[in-house]
Amino acid sequence: MVSPFAARVDREADRRGFSKAKRQVVIGDGAAWIWRIASEQFPEATQIVDRFHVKQHISDVAKDIYGAGSERARSWADERNCELDDGKIDGIIAALLIHAGAEDEDNEARKCMGYLDRNRARMDYPQFRKNGLCTSSGVVEAGCKTAVGARTKRAGMHWTVNGANAIIALRCGRLSGRFEDFWERRADARKAA
Repeated sequence: MVSPFAARVDREADRRGFSKAKRQVVIGDGAAWIWRIASEQFPEATQIVDRFHVKQHISDVAKDIYGAGSERARSWADERNCELDDGKIDGIIAALLIHAGAEDEDNEARKCMGYLDRNRARMDYPQFRKNGLCTSSGVVEAGCKTAVGARTKRAGMHWTVNGANAIIALRCGRLSGRFEDFWERRADARKAA
């Protein structure tokens, strides 16, 4: 059974002609559910882990090892980030292994090693750059924060989940030029009920 979110993704991809694109790319934060949807719905798409999400994981490890705000943490994270940009995932894992406790599954270094290993094929940033592909979802995330977050997080606003979902649906419909379609679908759903 397809989840409601996966169904929305499929409809939007169809509406935008994703299947006809010469190159298909899915960018995600590394969560398994994202890659499951991508693999099922867009098997030909190149999957890319957002580079800044990976760097955040590396930064979290550096803070855990050397302390937040320390020069040593910043330097260690900078070295790992350069390795990431150069596609040297094995080098990062080797550096993490030094700090990964054998028995401690909650160890930040060990968790980061698993994250890198699970997503290794999605982190070939030198090849992605060579192919002219974007490796970050920052522009989309910033757009969401500006267009949606700004509307729902104004002073004095308090939302229920249903209320927030409703206003977000309206806002997205308006910004995407599909406001009338939104109301037509709602009317059709009400008639069918």
